[in-house]
Amino acid sequence: MFLNNIFKLTALLAVLALAGCETAPVLKKYSELPASERPSPNFGARRPNFIILHHTADNTAEDSLRTLTTPRFEVSSHYLIGRDGKLYYLVDELARAWHAGESYWGGTTDLNSASIGIELDNNGKEPFAEPMIATLLQLLGDLKTRYKIPTANFLAHGDIIPGRKVDPSRFFPWKQLAERGFGLWCESPFSASAPNGASDAILLAALGYDVTNLRATAAAFRRRFLASESGEPLNPDERALLQCLIDRKRER
Repeated sequence: MFLNNIFKLTALLAVLALAGCETAPVLKKYSELPASERPSPNFGARRPNFIILHHTADNTAEDSLRTLTTPRFEVSSHYLIGRDGKLYYLVDELARAWHAGESYWGGTTDLNSASIGIELDNNGKEPFAEPMIATLLQLLGDLKTRYKIPTANFLAHGDIIPGRKVDPSRFFPWKQLAERGFGLWCESPFSASAPNGASDAILLAALGYDVTNLRATAAAFRRRFLASESGEPLNPDERALLQCLIDRKRER
């Protein structure tokens, strides 16, 4: 008993001694300019503020894993979810994966630096498997809680690069995700119509879209919220839907 008490006391003193020692953070040097190092402990890890969802366009998860882990392809994501619901972790959540490319949403022009990318094992021509969606919902819940990601910031790859990217496809169950707090959704009848004089471009930009190519942006909007891909000007009902989404975004 006496020896046990001695061991406990020694261990406690060691812990207290370590607690009293402040270890300065180690700075990794990038610049070649001469500088005096005065490391500060006042910092935290950068955290993601968006989730970007993709479909792989491959027929198997193994095909996608080869692409996402082969250096010469220079493409990656943080996670991949197989059709069977198996979850693959590929890039550290706090590291910058290469999944968004040259992109834009609501003023953010480098989504790779501000997001977590999730690839879904789907060829783009098929419904998304239920086991996959079940795993995705669990993962999104975990990420949203840990990083406090706003409801409006769960986006499609096609949302942030209209015209060049169309994933995830019109088969993706955005409504199901929105019911769990992952993304915006509105059902008709809508409480308000779009203001008179507000163009399609103004409304789409207010939601977050890049409207440089308005036809492509209209198609991206319809793919996400209407499971359609027409690039024609928005009709009054579609404009009312867009206004509803803008209002929801402001509320969150």
